[in-house]
Amino acid sequence: MLTTLAVAFLLAFPMMADAQRFSLQTVSDSLSFLILEEGGKTDRWRLVFPVYQMCVGDVDGDGREDALVGVVKTTRFDPVVSKRLFIFKNYHGRIRAMWMGSKLGGTLVDFRFKDGKVVTLQSDGGSKYAVVEHHWRDFGLGFTKFLAYNVSQEEAFRTFQQQ
Repeated sequence: MLTTLAVAFLLAFPMMADAQRFSLQTVSDSLSFLILEEGGKTDRWRLVFPVYQMCVGDVDGDGREDALVGVVKTTRFDPVVSKRLFIFKNYHGRIRAMWMGSKLGGTLVDFRFKDGKVVTLQSDGGSKYAVVEHHWRDFGLGFTKFLAYNVSQEEAFRTFQQQ
């Protein structure tokens, strides 16, 4: 039962009552659902490949959280099974793909969202690594700067963990 104070708060801040929330439901190693809950409604996006990570953040700067989902799959432009980064947004209560990246430069190892930027840990496929900061462009992620470049795995992981 809501107290008078809670009702007054919800009336004063109605957006809080309908706040959106992205979550991930894993059914099996190759089937997950990205779930968006908002205002008592739920939308689901089927992901039919392994998901290794999910986080949220306002990627495009519109004031609403987006979902960043790491998947393992091939793409039309890269037939090698690799880690990929997909970004989804809430469009009128429905999950919509903003970007389903095939490649960011090097081989994607890991990613995170921090301070409005997507930070990736990438490998050259050999012994060299980079930590890269990206920003949202009109469509997709744009290169902002290297936080580490052409470094050992140990140094790259250290730099990435500090982000």
